[in-house]
Amino acid sequence: MYSDTPLTAASFSVLADASAGLLPRLLEPFAKRDLVPDRVRSQRQGGVMTMDITLHAMPAHMVDLVAGNLGQVVGVRRVEAMEGRRVAAA
Repeated sequence: MYSDTPLTAASFSVLADASAGLLPRLLEPFAKRDLVPDRVRSQRQGGVMTMDITLHAMPAHMVDLVAGNLGQVVGVRRVEAMEGRRVAAA
């Protein structure tokens, strides 16, 4: 799929207002790019929700794009994107 593209491990941490439709809206930027997260963790504390999304390998050029899309979701207060090690293309 992305055989000629440099891949990187990436994780995204999101802080948002808790709402019923938040989780699918946060997964949409990955789905529309045909990316399947390796790990998704969410937790609600009162009116706030945190969500951590991890991918072991994704196209490096998409990290900032996905982070930007996550930041545009209604109710999102903060997004942190972290890149890890470069991954050999499969």
